[in-house]
Order: sequence, then C-alpha cells, then structure tokens
Amino acid sequence: MATPIKPEHGANGAGVSSRRDFLKVTALAGGGILLASYAEPLEAITRLGAGTPAADPSLSAFIRITADNIVTITAKNPEIGQGIKTMLPMLIAEELDVDWANVRIEQADFDPTRYPAQVAGGSTATPTNWIPQRRVGAAGRQMILAAAAKEWNVPVGELTTAKGVVSHAASGKTATYGTLAATAATMTPPALDAVPLKDPKQFTIIGTRKKTVGIRDITTGKPIFGIDVTVPNMHYATFVKAPVYAAKVKSANLDLIKQQPGVTHAFVVDGTDNLAGLKAGVAIVGTNWWLLQQARKKLVVTWADHPTSQQSSAVFAAKAKEFFAAPAHRTIRSDGDFDSAIKNAKKVVEAEYSYPFINHATLEPQNCTARMNADGTCEMWTTSQTPQGGRALVAQTLGLKEDQVVMHMMRAGGGFGRRLYNEPLAETAFIAREAKVPVKLIWTREDDMQHDQFRPGGFHKFTAGVDANGKLIAFRNHFATFGQGERFASSADIGPGEYPARFVPNLKLDVSVMPLGVPTGALRAPRSNALSFAFQGFIDECAEAAGQDPIQFRIDMLKSEIPATQPLTPQQQAGQMDAQRVIGILEMARDVSGWSKRGNLPKGTGMGVAFYFSHRGYFAEVVQATVSKAGEVKVDKVWAVGDVGSEIINPNHAEQQVQGAVLDAMGQAYGQEVTFTAGKADQQNFSPATTASGSATNFPLLRIKQAPPVVEVHWKKTTFSPTGIGEPAMPPLIPALMGAIFQATGKRVRQLPLSKVDLKWS
Repeated sequence: MATPIKPEHGANGAGVSSRRDFLKVTALAGGGILLASYAEPLEAITRLGAGTPAADPSLSAFIRITADNIVTITAKNPEIGQGIKTMLPMLIAEELDVDWANVRIEQADFDPTRYPAQVAGGSTATPTNWIPQRRVGAAGRQMILAAAAKEWNVPVGELTTAKGVVSHAASGKTATYGTLAATAATMTPPALDAVPLKDPKQFTIIGTRKKTVGIRDITTGKPIFGIDVTVPNMHYATFVKAPVYAAKVKSANLDLIKQQPGVTHAFVVDGTDNLAGLKAGVAIVGTNWWLLQQARKKLVVTWADHPTSQQSSAVFAAKAKEFFAAPAHRTIRSDGDFDSAIKNAKKVVEAEYSYPFINHATLEPQNCTARMNADGTCEMWTTSQTPQGGRALVAQTLGLKEDQVVMHMMRAGGGFGRRLYNEPLAETAFIAREAKVPVKLIWTREDDMQHDQFRPGGFHKFTAGVDANGKLIAFRNHFATFGQGERFASSADIGPGEYPARFVPNLKLDVSVMPLGVPTGALRAPRSNALSFAFQGFIDECAEAAGQDPIQFRIDMLKSEIPATQPLTPQQQAGQMDAQRVIGILEMARDVSGWSKRGNLPKGTGMGVAFYFSHRGYFAEVVQATVSKAGEVKVDKVWAVGDVGSEIINPNHAEQQVQGAVLDAMGQAYGQEVTFTAGKADQQNFSPATTASGSATNFPLLRIKQAPPVVEVHWKKTTFSPTGIGEPAMPPLIPALMGAIFQATGKRVRQLPLSKVDLKWS
C-alpha cells in the first residue's frame, strides 16, 4: 500500500528548508490535463496567509494527459548519453501508474524558473530527483482518482489504478485517465510533501528494463544531436586558439583568409584570461564548414609570448621529484604519530606512483549554434551539461542579462564532464554577434584534443609500515599536484578523508603544489578516477608486505575504524564512506568472481581487486587478465559489484553505465595520455601518429578487440536511498587491473599509461 513519505534532507537533496513544492493543474482543449509542479518561497506563502497576494508561480510542466490516453512527460535534465531522458520520466510514470507504452517523452529547454537543477554531472540526478519526481506522478494519480470518485459518486478508497486505467471493483466500472482528465483538471491538487508514494513492492516500471528514449533515431542517424542543428541563414564557424593557453593574437593574415572560397568573415577575438571562457583567437565564418577548414590551413597567426610556454610534462615530473626530496608544503591530515610508528614497523613499504593528464575524448566534438534575435536576445542550441553556467557565461561575454539568453538543450554525443565547461557557448555567441548572422561553431578533433579542460596528472610518494601481525600501522602520502598556495587547480585536489584515512592509526597526508597554466577540470569520477589508481595500488603493496590476501587485508582494515578526534556534523557524516557497505561489496565481489581459486590460474594470468566510494556510490571490482610473454595485456573478464541503494531504476541503463565505465577506464589505462611541450599539448587526434623523435601524438581509444568478452554486473541492494551510477563504477577498474597484472607477471605498475610500461616476462 502507498505510504506518506516525509521530506528528506542531506545527501539526497529531496528536502527543502526555504521553498515548498506545489502542484498546479490546467485544463487542455479537447479534454486533457496539464500537471505542473512549482516551488514557492516560504516567505511568499507567509505573505499569502497574511492576505498579501503572491506572484504567479513559474510552472515546471511535467505531465500532459490527453483524451486519447497518451501521457507526455517532460525530461528536465541534459541528456549526454547517460539515459537520464528515460530514467527521470520513469519515476513520474511509476507513481502516476500509467502504461509505459503510452508514454511520450519531451526534452525541456533550459528554464531555471520552471525546472530546478537542470544539470548533468556528479551522478546527482537520481538522489536529487528520486522523491520529488515521484511525488509529481503520485499527485497526478491522486487527482485522477478524485475525478473518478466524483463522476461515479464512490469513495476514493474503493478505486484502484493500473496502466492508466481507473477501476471500481464493486460496480465493474473502468475509465482511462484520458477520459477522466477534464474532470481531474477541476480537482484541488494534493500537497506534494504529503502525497502517498508506492511501496517498492508495487513497482511495475521502476526496476524494469526500458529502452533508451530515441534509440531508433540514434541508430538510424536522425539529426538529434547538437552537431545536427540547422537554423535559417545559418553560417558555419571555426575558431583558432593559441596552442599555448591564453596567449593573445599578435598578427594574422586576415586579408588572405577573407579572399578564400566560402569565407564571409574573418576577425581577431581579443578574448579574456579565463581558461574556461572566451579565449583569444581568430574566428573564420562562412557558408560551408569544409571550405572553412581549407581556408584555415592558409591562416598564419603570430601569437604573443605567454608564460605558460615554460611549462611541460618534463618540467612537471622534475618538480615533483624536487618536492619529494623536501618537506611538503602543507599537511591536510595527521592522525597519531606517523614518524614514531614508521620507525617501529616490522616492514616498511615505499613507492612512487604517477598518472598523466588525459582528454575527455567525447565522440561528438564541442559545438554550439547561436542566433542574435531582433529583440536583443541570444538564442542558443547547446549540449552543455551545465546550461545555467553556460547562460551566465554567455550573458557576461555579450553584456546581456541572463534572461536575454535562451537555451535549447540538445542531446549530446558524450559528456564525461567535458560539457560542464562552456567555452564553446561563449565563442559561438560572440562570433554570431560580431558576424551578424546565425552561426554554428564546430570544433575540429584537433581543437577538441588540444583545448580540453584536461584531467590533471599527479605524482604520489607513499611510505607505509606493517607490524609483526601484518597490520598496517603507519601510512603517509606526499601528493605533488598543481595549484597556488592552498588553492588547488581544478580537479587536482585531494581531501582529508581519502582512504585509508580513518582506518590507519598513524596517518599523514601531505601536499605540495606547482603552478599550472594548462586548463583542467572534472572528468568522469573527478579526482577519484586518478587517486584510486595510486591509493588502491599501494594498498595492494601493503597487503603483499603483510603477507595477506588483498581482499581480506582491506576488510580487516575496514573493521578497525579509528574514532574521530572531534564530533562530525550531519553533513560530514553523510559524506563519509560507510565501511560496512564497502565490506559488503568486497565480500560479494570475492564470492561472485571465484576469488578463492585465483591461485589455480595458469602462469601469465592473474586476478586483482579494488574498491572505491565516490559520488555516493560504492563499487568493488575484480579483474582477470592475461599478459603474454611479449607484455601484451588482455582482460579476460571483469566482475563489478555495486551498492547504489535500494533500487536500480532502469537495469538496462544501469548495467550499460557500469560496463561503459569499465571500458572507459580500460582505455585510459592502456594508452591515453596528454603530454605538454613548451606549453602546448602534443596529442592531436585518435589516429596513430608519432613525431620524428618517436613520441606519440595520438590519443588511442579502446578498440573492440581489446574489450573483455564479459563485464559481469552485480548489485548489492541495501536500505539506503538510490544514488547515481555513471561515475562510481569507474575508479576501481584500473587498480584492479594492475593487481591482476602483478599476479600474472610479478611486476608492479606504478605509472600510467601501460603503453609506457615494460611488461615482458619469462
């Protein structure tokens, strides 16, 4: 039976303290109904209670039911391939109790007054919308029931619903939602915060496999992505930026470029110093994108000097070595007495780990379409993951008010965090205004590769000690990363709670930072995607020094939590890793993978394990891999075990998200890196290429032949509210793979990518 759900607070984000959610109904011509939720500040409600009229609320129209019993549900968040356009409407449809076959889904435009939290990032969609979206559907169902009760003159309690039909068992009467919609539009909406929600045992849509909305259009090549947009009188644009980030244009042969076929405009953009905003460069506009690329080849730009040109990958590595030979800049966590404990350790383990900068490598390159309208507004078609930030950046760039920027959200061909950053929007809007024509800007693959907001590299020096009983008693990490003073570069940071913090009695986390002029940002499972390789890899080394099984070593540590030195706030507690949940997924991973039999594997084949907690999700993964004597790595199988709460909303997408995360991480492990020479990114494209000196200038994606035959996904359901999946499944894969390589070859991998590591064995 349905039970009232109280507002939730904290990590799930369903509760509100300054706003209250309401439902509003509108009758449609032809007998339909429009259901919309809106949030009104509590102070406005207070004014209304005192007799002062409140302003007309802005509505977020989520449900439209027409007389033919077709139910149209609005998907509010950006769709970047994660399946959110399918999942969020499933929550509404479940509580509305309709037939999924009769559901149609529409993508909302960006409108912060109507739709809160229109963002794709951080695996936040599920925890943020789990309760609010269900409430909207449940309220709609209550109004339909009230309409049937009124028309049939029976108590609501005698009515039931199923697949968009209301039934009254005693009289045998039935009616579709469509036929009741007009009457429902006259009913008083129920309070959203008290509407009864289904018991999970009643779910008929949540927990079932649903195909991706629009999958037929995707597979048949329909123009539905941002790169496909066309508008009347649209021109194309290409934008050439300095290879050294933020360098200005000193001179350019614009006269020659303007004479090239298809070119209508060519001009210098002064830009700003914002590495995530409008940078300096040369814009070329014309009637044909291919002709623009031919003109671009003739462009000669002299770039002004810039201090970033002194930076390079070799300089970064040398600076890290200097840091490791000197006292750290600062300590972000210190428990117990590391110095004394390490002196008394039975065994001391030391190792240095490093990982490179990498590119997001979305298959659809960055693009945007913009048009300046006669009313002074800028209209945009965008694949941004953060349209709110994109609108603000465009408004700032053009000197407009934010409400003068209109954003249409298009499906994106991959995001992975790249589209959290909105430089392409600022570039397109600026070029469209200057050229005085609608413009579609498409970055070339080379633009995309060399002007990313890169995942930053990093360097770690670990020292640990185990006692005679095989217990880890001392642990230190000196992290050499990027930033200035106590401010880290974007996504180059580390927190004081990084595991094994809380589980080692004498622990020290130190940090030293070097300046960086390269733009960096969040990539799928930001920070965690890199830190997991280093920390979990070194934990494996500690387990070996202790003479213990890697899984049991972790479980034993997790059972020995060090009490906090001071009470934690509820927010701090909500963000902490739950040791019992980690133990649960490790034990399940051990069981489903047949871990106990790994000693029977043939020579050259091994199994490795790792776990990670990130973005509210818990994953443990076991990898079985075979390494040929020539050093070629082949992943045989992956077992992934996730604890993301009580419900898997769409098992189809959930499994695909985990499998995609595994393959994404494998690609990073095998050969992906971005290196810098004289401040410039060396890598240019996906296709193989090398410089005259033999260094790689390509960024290889994982090939089908490299993918494992099976990525087996398991769920450990718990009583916690559901959380996201897109990011937490990625971090454990790489360290688990490195553990498998160690068992297969006896070689520890402490540097990525694998293409730089000699894994030959005999």
